[in-house]
Amino acid sequence: MKRILGLDYGSKTVGVAVSDPLGLTAQGVEIIRRKSENKLRQTLARIEELIEQYQVELLVLGFPKHMNNDIGDRAEKSLEFRGMLQRRTGLDVVMWDERLTTVEAHRVLRETGVRGAEKKQYVDELAAVFILQGYLDSLRNSNSAAE
Repeated sequence: MKRILGLDYGSKTVGVAVSDPLGLTAQGVEIIRRKSENKLRQTLARIEELIEQYQVELLVLGFPKHMNNDIGDRAEKSLEFRGMLQRRTGLDVVMWDERLTTVEAHRVLRETGVRGAEKKQYVDELAAVFILQGYLDSLRNSNSAAE
């Protein structure tokens, strides 16, 4: 089974998660930070390193649509980032609806007692886990429906 990298692309961070070799679960890897929104060279280079390290064959990128399904500025930037990823890595990049994943990440961290500045350290990575896990679950559900 191929490994999949999940990405939560933000204005100054990219949360990263990776699937287990069987494609059942998503684990958080790290948060890639950058000083400004448009400085992506090091971010892309780090993603390439992670692709090689984990032998990734597919990327899943969070797609932050508005609740009414419209595509706003953040979603447009995610589509641009997708293009950069495809050109740099040669891999397919699946856009995955990430509505409420950051809200869910905040809720889980709050429930586990993580607060304030400490929460900021984990929220993007956890959002990437939720994005990737949602994608993995949908694959499993579509496979079991086909049987």
